[in-house]
Amino acid sequence: MEMSTASYHLHTPFISSSCYTTVGVSTLYRTCFPVVSNRNSGKKKKFSKVAKAVATVSTDRARGGVNGGNRSEEELQLSSKPSTSNTALEQLDIERGVCIPFRKYTPETVKSKVLESRGAILSLVGRGVEIVWKLGFYWTRLVYDYLVGRDEEVVPFRARQLRNLLCDLGPSFIKAGQVLANRPDIIREDYMNELCILQDDVPPFPNQVAFNIIEEELGQPLEAIFSKISSETIAAASLGQVYRATLRASGEDVAIKVQRPEIEPIIYRDLFLFRTLASFLNGISLQKLGCNAELIVDEFGEKLLEELDYTLEARNIEDFLENFRGDPTVKIPRAYRQLSGSRVLVMEWIDGIRCTDPQAIKEAGIDVNGFLTVGVSAALRQLLEFGLFHGDPHPGNIFAMRDGRIAYVDFGNVAQLSQQNKQILIDAVVHAVNEDYAEMANDFTRLGFLASGTDVSPIIPALEAIWQNSAGKGLADFNFRSVTGKFNQLVYQYPIRIPERFSLVIRSLLTQEGICFTLKPDFKFLEVAYPYVAKRLLTDPNPALRERLIQVLFKDGVFQWKRLENLIVLAKENVSKMSSNPALQANNIHSSRELKVQKKLDLTDTIKDGARLFLIDEGIRRQLLLALTEDSKLHVEELVDVYRLVEDQIDIPSVALEVARDLPSAARDFMLSWSASVLSDK
Repeated sequence: MEMSTASYHLHTPFISSSCYTTVGVSTLYRTCFPVVSNRNSGKKKKFSKVAKAVATVSTDRARGGVNGGNRSEEELQLSSKPSTSNTALEQLDIERGVCIPFRKYTPETVKSKVLESRGAILSLVGRGVEIVWKLGFYWTRLVYDYLVGRDEEVVPFRARQLRNLLCDLGPSFIKAGQVLANRPDIIREDYMNELCILQDDVPPFPNQVAFNIIEEELGQPLEAIFSKISSETIAAASLGQVYRATLRASGEDVAIKVQRPEIEPIIYRDLFLFRTLASFLNGISLQKLGCNAELIVDEFGEKLLEELDYTLEARNIEDFLENFRGDPTVKIPRAYRQLSGSRVLVMEWIDGIRCTDPQAIKEAGIDVNGFLTVGVSAALRQLLEFGLFHGDPHPGNIFAMRDGRIAYVDFGNVAQLSQQNKQILIDAVVHAVNEDYAEMANDFTRLGFLASGTDVSPIIPALEAIWQNSAGKGLADFNFRSVTGKFNQLVYQYPIRIPERFSLVIRSLLTQEGICFTLKPDFKFLEVAYPYVAKRLLTDPNPALRERLIQVLFKDGVFQWKRLENLIVLAKENVSKMSSNPALQANNIHSSRELKVQKKLDLTDTIKDGARLFLIDEGIRRQLLLALTEDSKLHVEELVDVYRLVEDQIDIPSVALEVARDLPSAARDFMLSWSASVLSDK
């Protein structure tokens, strides 16, 4: 990556690290009941005794998420009262399947922050008048266009005007515009497309101001920590700017992210005004979206204030490091917590090639196909495996390392999916595969897209039309942008609200698909995504995924031999593409034995769990026997075809040994299951 050569050289002696100001850990906890974010807890769980037990475990988890874990019944009743000022936030907690005991954002906190300063009322009135005047004048012109019958023909011009207006109104409105660019439930698609190019680039503030903030935050002179620092900013945005520097102690190159001066009071003031204005729009919002406008502002406010606290971003980096620990294809920069604070963040410098420069990537000799496979797999792992994903993976935040790895920077905008949300997402995928559109519509309600009690019957035909039209084209023509385009029309017609976390999911997938198309115009996103999902379904020991695998393989009680073959072929393809990436050979953290395992589809646990399920679950045993004797014939040929697909992937003696080791436990479970069934019959 090209950098400015100009820098400040700081020659004073290095001061001991004992002089550093220690930064306290934020008191904002992610969850207080089961959520998979960065510990991969699901991987350590073994297969349940029977499929019903698996379903029970999943249901219990979902209930735990919805009910708020250990919260008492009285607390839950209080949280459901509409008279409380935090009703919107509590509704968000229920949708997400998480509870946050210590929040940086609440309406009360925002109000107290705004009103505690001198001249607050005058400042609020002045800013309120400015906002109402500019937005009101813009709205008046929209009404005039409608009255004279030219509203459609001037849409491109008015959309550009809106983008420029949001830029003029400052950082809060720039961020709001970026959110609206992914909210088809709020504005129409042509305006969204214009807001997609809303730039967060603004002129940098003076270096001396930035350096003073660094010294104030760290409690030391600049020259005590850094031997040199760039004289120009590497990047400048609405909330902060970035410098490149060298640590005096170790000589390591680092990136320093510095928050804009006095930005926090401005954000708090605007959020207070946003929520005040939203209270007047609740009636319209309930009619169009099925929720209060205040809830939408609260979602936005939470994310915006999280971005302002760099201690939270440092923790996000540590979570990503933990998630991708041992993955030789992904690079996450290290955060220097002892050199960081709420307004300053010091991170490891990433010496890679930005994805905004596809020519440089190709000239560096990087295998584009391998890099794209790594990128898509890393994105899907964040979403479906960790539940913690990068919310702003635009080309400037993703780098290609010269050894084929993918690197991420800027973890201020990170979103989280609870275990409950991830399971519902997987349910939606299974329902799509099985063409169960009624259940898919119910999944939308469970995820918070539709208000509880909404009649989903009008939406079912629309979902069916969207999916069949898109899936019918096959992998060659399928892309997320075409699907989301049709989905945007659906949410604009029905009272559907896209929760903030899922708008980030959509934005993340669309952005990364766009990067793939930039690097390789004929790239097929699903040709990489499908193999990854197939591998997860076949190899992940998480009980919930095991249950979904059974749902995919059985449709209307009939075993789907072709689906099983397709899953195996796709999973093998994923392993092959990942193992051929140069990063696996270049990275020394894996031994040759570990690399050999990665080059094969490890089905040992799946076969062992399948044998256990066959022994214990009478219903599954009956269905499998019927599958082998369906249509009054033995399906030996299909069984042989499946074996041929996996024979080069499994070590028969090792699998037999694992099954034998598990036999006493399986026999015990079989006896317990049998005795329970005998007792229930009596």
